[in-house]
Order: sequence, then C-alpha cells, then structure tokens
Amino acid sequence: MGKKKIIFYMPSFEGGGVEKNVILIANFFCLKNFNISIITTSKKIKRKFSNNVKIINPKSAFWDKKSRFFKYLICLGVLFKEFIKDKNFRVLCFQGNISCILFCKILGIDIVVRPNSSPVGWSNNFIKKKIFSFVLKLANKIVVNSFSFKNELRKQFNLKSICIYNPLNIEEIKKYSKKKISFNFFRNNTLNIISVGRLVEQKDHLTTLKAVNKVKKKINLKVLIIGDGDRKSELLDYINRNKLKNIIKIFNRIENPYPYILKSNVMILSSKFEGLPNVLLEALALKKFIISSNCSTGPSEILDNGKGGLLFKVGDYLDLKKKILYYKNNPKLCFIKKKHSLSRIARFNYLKNLKRYLNLFKEI
Repeated sequence: MGKKKIIFYMPSFEGGGVEKNVILIANFFCLKNFNISIITTSKKIKRKFSNNVKIINPKSAFWDKKSRFFKYLICLGVLFKEFIKDKNFRVLCFQGNISCILFCKILGIDIVVRPNSSPVGWSNNFIKKKIFSFVLKLANKIVVNSFSFKNELRKQFNLKSICIYNPLNIEEIKKYSKKKISFNFFRNNTLNIISVGRLVEQKDHLTTLKAVNKVKKKINLKVLIIGDGDRKSELLDYINRNKLKNIIKIFNRIENPYPYILKSNVMILSSKFEGLPNVLLEALALKKFIISSNCSTGPSEILDNGKGGLLFKVGDYLDLKKKILYYKNNPKLCFIKKKHSLSRIARFNYLKNLKRYLNLFKEI
C-alpha cells in the first residue's frame, strides 16, 4: 500500500509562527511515512524542510511579490494541476481557508483547515461573518490552536473544532539561541524589552511605543522590536517625533530571533488578536517574563489568566505602562509568575501535539 498523500496549502511564507508550525508538522509527517507536498509561491523555503518534502511552486517568481489575494488564486491553480495528475490526496490548509475549502468541495477533496487567528479579526463585518460561518462548516475538520479559540468558534458560529496546541520544540529553540551575535544595544543596567512580530495593525506595536514614551523618565530601559510590515514608517515616525532613538530600535525580520530574546528581560506582545502566539511560547522556552495584551485568543491561556505573567487591556498603553512599572518594582512576585508559566509549558510539547495531528489524519 502506498504512502498517504497530504498537500499543505500555504501560499505565502512570511516568517511568522504559523510557518514554523507548517515546517514542524510537514517534517514530522514525512518521518511517519506520509507523502507530503507544500503548495506555495515562496521560493526560498526548501532548506527548512526535510528532503522528502516536495515543494510545489508556480514557475514564475512573479507571484511571490504579489498580495496574498493573488497568491491564493495562483496556488489554487497549482492545486488544480495536482488534482489532474492524481486525485488521491487530502489537503491541510493554513491560509486562504475560505477559497481553498470551496475549491476542494467542488472537486470532492477532503480538507482540514487550520485558522490562524481569532474570529475577532474578521467577525465585526456582518457579511464576512456569515460567509466564514457557512464555508467553514464545509471543511472535513477544523483545527484551532487554543481552547479559547475553540470556544469562540462554538459560541459565535456554532462550529465544532479540534484544539491542538502549537508544537513547541524547546531544545531546538535553546540550541539556536546560543548563536553568537554582535549586539550591544541591551545593557546590564537597563530593563531590556523585546517584541517580535510583523509591523502590521494586528500586532499594534504603537501601543508599546506609547507606553515606553510614558515610562521612559521613570525607568532606564531599552526596547528592541523585530519585524517587517506596512506600519514600519508610522512607528519610525513616532520614535523620531518623541526622541526615542536611543531607547527603541527596530530591526528587520530576523530568521533566528532567539539570541536576541535570550539577551532580553521581558517579552511584550501588544496584539489586537491572535490564535496562540508562538512568540510567547518561544519566550517561555528561553525563560523570559511575559507582558501581553489580553487579546483574543491565546495569551490569557498561555499565562493562565495572569498567574504566569502580566496581561493588559488591548490598545491601552497606560495599562501597559503600569505593567512595565509593576515588573520593575515587584521582581519577586514576577519571578513567581514566571515560575508558574514554566511549570505549565509541557502542554505545548512538540511531540505530543504533532502526534495529535498525526492521529487526526489517521481518522479521516
């Protein structure tokens, strides 16, 4: 009997947490004797995958520079070409869920979808909400990465889903964190804060900048933001206008941010919504304290409703300012909180959660 074939639909690799999950899951499935292909427009990802993972790209690199909408369209065309060659496969979709579900249902392909962020990001639009609700029900299975995400889908849309946490490979993170870097921005006598994430509206880095601007006279601190995105010029403008150049640095996206996280004291996440933010898990793997927005979904679940870190109201920079001051003034209490989070990190063990993906596909 031949290997079971699964096509991962991931039109755009952009360096976030979902990409890391795709790589881990695909490589693990190959080890378990599955035939794995990745459909994507991204051309520079092959080295991240096992040699047994087949990368299927459009012939032209033209599409890799286009918007997600066009990437979804061309990758559906690539998926159709694969269907013409061999109809015996299933799809695991990480992006463009709605279009990919409809496409697969028309062709009679079994599909598992894995939405990446809370419905808060799209449920405010009535028409969009109705479309998502109707189409998601057509998928064979829906996988989400937090129980709060699962509960939102059930309460708001009456959708059943399966929660599988992001697989976290702690040993690999520790290994890559040891890479030597030339980085003298953080100081021994400063509170060193890091934030890693795309510079887009969802991540709301501006709230972090505003909080730092308010607290800069009370604490000697340094802040490093790592990421790329369409809000970069807005953030740089704020830094310049408020004379924060000596306090805040923005680095372009770095493939291996772990050495920088290791040198920090605190990880801040200021997102408006998430699924289960990988960057918080990575910070915990490196034993860093976390201050996060209490956004839907994920941070509160990771931090056990604040027992394992500090949560602030979404978009409230004054609340974030208070949390930064709290961390500075209450080191013993914050150490206890961090210790609590570290005692709970086994929930995200990568082998445990990868096996859950494996069992899911064995059932279909």
